[in-house]
Amino acid sequence: MNRLQEKYHSAIKPVLIKQFQYASSMEAPTVEKVIVNIGVGEAINNSKALDEAVAELTLLTGQKPVITKAKKSIANFKLREGMSIGCKVTLRGERMYQFLDKLINIALPRVRDFQGVSSKAFDGRGNYTLGVKEQLIFPEIDYDKVNRVRGMDIVIVTTANTDEEARVLLKELGMPFRK
Repeated sequence: MNRLQEKYHSAIKPVLIKQFQYASSMEAPTVEKVIVNIGVGEAINNSKALDEAVAELTLLTGQKPVITKAKKSIANFKLREGMSIGCKVTLRGERMYQFLDKLINIALPRVRDFQGVSSKAFDGRGNYTLGVKEQLIFPEIDYDKVNRVRGMDIVIVTTANTDEEARVLLKELGMPFRK
């Protein structure tokens, strides 16, 4: 069992049950999955850029990404329906906890001028979305091998019914929210 998973079961779950007065321990919200997405706009002209993004995402998550395709054609962007424009990974279980642990304890504190993540990025159903401006904050990425700084979207999907429950869950997991 991962360190974060162990912490959830031993310390966080009892806190959630006590705070929200759940009748059963199964009602306590958990992190269901984490989706990491990289949009590669320059893949329209340069297909090698997408391969680099896929390689970086594989390195970060330990899982092979799925290539995302354009849903509709947009003439202004020279984009055709079905063109490859990004990649994403859905993490569950052990890998999800490993990635979250790395994100919270190593990557986010390495962000320049970091004051914490926004506490307003919840969607109303207990899911949290976080944008990362550069992939260089992760320790696996070698600075010398990066030819283009790419951002990524990280969506944390929880089983919480409300944003308040999800906020407490993520705060207990160690997510550094802005004061």
